Amino acid sequence: MGTISARVPDELEAELEVYLEDENLDRSTAVRKLLSEGLEEWRRKRALDKLAAGTITFSKAAELAGMSVWDFAQLAKKHDITWVAGDHLDSDLEAL
Repeated sequence: MGTISARVPDELEAELEVYLEDENLDRSTAVRKLLSEGLEEWRRKRALDKLAAGTITFSKAAELAGMSVWDFAQLAKKHDITWVAGDHLDSDLEAL
């Protein structure tokens, strides 16, 4: 396991301390959890953006997001992203 260190503003550190107390976590566990959740959200947003731009297929977007196609379909629907395009339809149907 690697080690990451970072300098953060005092306000952010104070907010982290509140989080540690509320979640009853040690600092390392809390930072790992927050980093993991942030990266997960970033992967999903990135996949949705690429899908909306038409640069990747629906199945590739689901893979990029780290989700099943069914779960990703719900996420795309929630964000009002149309994912059925004529040029990607065959490959998307094959993935389902």
